[in-house]
Amino acid sequence: MKQFLKNVAATVLGVIIAGSLAGVFFFIGLMGLALSDNDTASINDNSVLVIKLSGVMNEHNDAANPLDALMDKAPAPSVSDIVQAVKKAKTDSRIKGIYIEAGLFAADSYASMEAVHDALADFRKSGKWIIAYGDSYTQGAYYIASTASKLYLNPQGQIDWHGLSAQKLYFKDLLAKFGVKIQVAKVGTYKSATEMFTADKMSDADRAQTTAYIGAIWKNITAAVSKSRNIPVARLNQLADSMIVLADPTDYVKAKMVDGLLYTDQVKGIVKKQLGSDDICQVTPGDVNADETDDSGDEIAVYYACGSIVDGNASIDNGQCIDAQKVCRDLEDLANDDDVKAVVLRINSGGGSAYASEQIWHQVSELKKKKPVVVSMGGMAASGAYYMSAPASWIVAQPMTITGSIGIFGMFPDMSGLLQDKLGIKFDVANTNAHSDFTLDRTPVRPFNGDEMRCLETYINRGYRLFRQRVADGRHLSTDQVEKIAQGHVYAAQEAMALKLVDQIGGLNDAVAKAAQLAKVKDYHTTDYPEGESFIDALLDKAQGGGNYLDERMQTELGMLYEPMMLLRKINKMDAIQASIPYKLEIK
Repeated sequence: MKQFLKNVAATVLGVIIAGSLAGVFFFIGLMGLALSDNDTASINDNSVLVIKLSGVMNEHNDAANPLDALMDKAPAPSVSDIVQAVKKAKTDSRIKGIYIEAGLFAADSYASMEAVHDALADFRKSGKWIIAYGDSYTQGAYYIASTASKLYLNPQGQIDWHGLSAQKLYFKDLLAKFGVKIQVAKVGTYKSATEMFTADKMSDADRAQTTAYIGAIWKNITAAVSKSRNIPVARLNQLADSMIVLADPTDYVKAKMVDGLLYTDQVKGIVKKQLGSDDICQVTPGDVNADETDDSGDEIAVYYACGSIVDGNASIDNGQCIDAQKVCRDLEDLANDDDVKAVVLRINSGGGSAYASEQIWHQVSELKKKKPVVVSMGGMAASGAYYMSAPASWIVAQPMTITGSIGIFGMFPDMSGLLQDKLGIKFDVANTNAHSDFTLDRTPVRPFNGDEMRCLETYINRGYRLFRQRVADGRHLSTDQVEKIAQGHVYAAQEAMALKLVDQIGGLNDAVAKAAQLAKVKDYHTTDYPEGESFIDALLDKAQGGGNYLDERMQTELGMLYEPMMLLRKINKMDAIQASIPYKLEIK
């Protein structure tokens, strides 16, 4: 028995020691990853910048998953990283050209793809070459790759060129099956965000505005591809109508959509021939951006604000979000930083909390008192995102930006049918006053009555008038002028400019140049904000619930159903009053 106990004790001790050593080695491994986070390849002469169009490309990567490094998973491409790298490669004599490799690719918006497309088109002006290759091309990947000097496709590949479609989901009938209704108070004929829960198809107003802005985006895409590939716009539309995605690959060559059909190893030969060498020195956007950053001259801050606008409760949004409390602190810091001469707000958001939008509006107004503030609009800067943009010194929108949507709404779920009729749960209440059991964050066990809805509509109307006034003051318009273009109407950039909602059509570089002009500085550099988290901080953030594997799997499996399902789950946690466009615009 004594020997048995000794063996058990030795085994337990061995397990403890082994576990401790494993923990130590794991920690050392994490530290190694953290310390090597900034390791980059050196840029040699005769180098090629390789851009891989795969995964989902976001506006700005400020919340990379640290666990990706442990699984040797490359981060998704970022618009800001790619554009900055292409700009630097244009004047770097060591980089001779760019190789684009297309795969399964999507982006948060066509405006994001437009920024990359325009940077590559500008790169071509240097006289350097771009070679693109894909086993197949999504429509977005082809739009970007069309800037190439030579564009190749696998002999068995496809090009998904089909035009644009905006698909929206409607959940009214689904909710009814569970005994759930959504009560709505809103201002704006075109404010269609609530329709997904109260209707079963697009309203006439929403269909009209949706058709208008996707038509404007498609017009820009076809014009750009026509210029790059020397294919008439009318012919590009004919190809889209012909379901060319199912065509024989040789038809793509005949249509001038590609320059040839090659296998991967054959494309490598083309690149080697361009370099005049058998050795291909490949560098990534990260390598280029990390190489000798120029920080001479005055500083212009570029602050990225992407995702839903929330008020200090980022946990309700599983992706990127604009946390008003953090943004306001950051903007106050930039206002007090004498080294920062101007601020460019790069916004890509469909809005969110009306209250949070007002707080950011105030901080932008305070910042503007001390230095120029220029807004650069990405894929979307609508509703609450336009609210926070309105007081800026100057607003620049990309041709494919969606903006406007001046209007607000409140959605209040009524689950009495589910709880009482379906589940048999009964509720009773004793009140001291007429509306003692009325609260916006209540458990929705009964519908709001007529008096309560009238009060809510008055409250919503007051918020709308404030929003309208903020726009009028910022854009130097009368409230009557704003009212004519408000009502929740969403606009493409060119129409928004005609309506004086924006000042200029252009990209981020144009916004930076305008900020420098307003600040009266000629020699300047840009610095991106907010600063990214360290590896350890990001890891701890993930451990505390800032996204998880299960959530990522749900996004993958549910696809376009993920966003509205998450909205249903967290609707009670959101601010009751929202300045937002339809929760997820799915433009394909």
